[in-house]
Amino acid sequence: MTKVIDYYMTLISPWAYLGSQRLADIAKRHGAEVRVLPVNYGEVFPRTGGLPLAKRAPERQAYRMMELKRWRTYLDVPINLEPAYFPTPEAIAAGMVIAAGDSGGRPLELAQAFGRAIWEQERNIAHESTCREVAGETGHDGADLLARAQDPAMAQRHAEQTETSIARGVFGAPTYVYKDELFWGQDRLDFLDRALAD
Repeated sequence: MTKVIDYYMTLISPWAYLGSQRLADIAKRHGAEVRVLPVNYGEVFPRTGGLPLAKRAPERQAYRMMELKRWRTYLDVPINLEPAYFPTPEAIAAGMVIAAGDSGGRPLELAQAFGRAIWEQERNIAHESTCREVAGETGHDGADLLARAQDPAMAQRHAEQTETSIARGVFGAPTYVYKDELFWGQDRLDFLDRALAD
């Protein structure tokens, strides 16, 4: 039986981006499938006790930056800590990731590429042209995925995934769910790795 990891995330999360390659490596090592499930954390946070970054206390914002610096160094990932386009609307890109999963594409690779666009390349994934380009760079048909993402049904899928995430206990990004056990944060990937090995 194939092992399945449900990956609840937002494309604009630096933590999701920092963990994305390690998640891919762990899944490959265990022969696991990763279902990439972008959700709207603008809905998740107020219903689960969280706050968007701009509304957090200065002390929490300062510590977040300290942790990002630590993880950037530890993982040797060239992440820009204050990218030009953050936060930015991600509905189009999220729809394209969902569409890639529906059409036999590589949604995890595409999600990682959108993360790289934000956190390394100073590109704005709110723009259709950028989303088409990023998809094309990963070998996907950018125009096709963009068209699928703009179908009203895709917004409904995104909303449904958000509701499902809350029902499963998700409150932060990224969250990895394996056998109904939640692993919140890219710093919990070692525990996910161990669970997959059992």
